[in-house]
Amino acid sequence: MKQNGISEGPTGLKMRLAARAENVAVVRHALAGLAERIGMDEAGIADLKTVVTEACTNVVVHAYPNGGSAPGPLLIEAEPDSEGVTVTVSDSGSGINPEAGSERSSLRLGLSLIAALSTSFSISGGLNRGTEVTMRIPLRGGGTDGALGEAPEPRVTGTEIAVGNAELLEPVLARLVGALAARRDLPVERLSDAVLLTDAISVAAPGRFADGCVRFDIEESEEGVALRLGPMDRGGAEEVRRALELPDIGASIESLADELSVESGDDGDYLLISWT
Repeated sequence: MKQNGISEGPTGLKMRLAARAENVAVVRHALAGLAERIGMDEAGIADLKTVVTEACTNVVVHAYPNGGSAPGPLLIEAEPDSEGVTVTVSDSGSGINPEAGSERSSLRLGLSLIAALSTSFSISGGLNRGTEVTMRIPLRGGGTDGALGEAPEPRVTGTEIAVGNAELLEPVLARLVGALAARRDLPVERLSDAVLLTDAISVAAPGRFADGCVRFDIEESEEGVALRLGPMDRGGAEEVRRALELPDIGASIESLADELSVESGDDGDYLLISWT
């Protein structure tokens, strides 16, 4: 899985995934994890989930004419600060049509709801230029002041995420892996194993990235869920693997995965984990 869509180091959270209906929940889980970490209250998290769901659903339904068979990318950026989080949802699809007919009524209703729950809201784009929706959600509940302010990319099959703050890795990664594992109908014990292992990796991995930005890909298949963490500094992935060892009992937390390995590439080392 390539990292091209999120190559720049973020200070918050970046995601790139296929514009499919089932991936809206993946985005919602990731942003809820971020929101909890920065201290957003329950009302704010509920509003955040609602506006993100509406914005992402608009991309899934309206951005790509053939989204069902070959979906284009759904791009998410979330920048937290001491007062809230700013979320941008964008695509590279057909854009907003000013002559939209009745089939676009869901788009208009969705934007109205986003505007009602955001303290600030903007939308930009045009025909064949994609659409970008930016929303501001405060830490303490919803908002009231909303103002409306190129060629499609190749098919996207996995989820690419970059986390600029290492403290965000644990809540985001655990929620995502848990949600995807549940979606693949993995047994409860395997779901628990996945969360425990990702918690341990979240502690060991952040210092292994040269630029301080943690990057990982998650791939789904009929067999299960695969996580690819990296690129890390040379030797970094093996150091993370060693950090999973439990010398007192002669075992390793890596046994909670069906497969865990280290892979070296031209850009650094990767840790590969899968659950089936």
